[in-house]
Amino acid sequence: MSDDLDTRRRRALYRAAHRGTKEMDILLGRFADTHLPAFSDATLEQFERLLAVADPTLQGWIFATGNEGASEFQTLIQDIRAFHGLETQTGAAR
Repeated sequence: MSDDLDTRRRRALYRAAHRGTKEMDILLGRFADTHLPAFSDATLEQFERLLAVADPTLQGWIFATGNEGASEFQTLIQDIRAFHGLETQTGAAR
């Protein structure tokens, strides 16, 4: 079972770092490189579903220009934003 989880983590890391746009490669790849080793099976499964989201949609969620449909991934999006030091919407109104 551990080998299967390790294989899924390696695949997810590759998919995160090779999205097709440089910005998303960096945002998701660096986050995945740091956090994937600690992901539980359930969190990894959610991250794998997040990786299936198209780049423009995902980029909008991360940069908070459009959060419609992101409710399933809200925790992961917040973690990615925090990892990269991006302000949250509530913090942006300073």
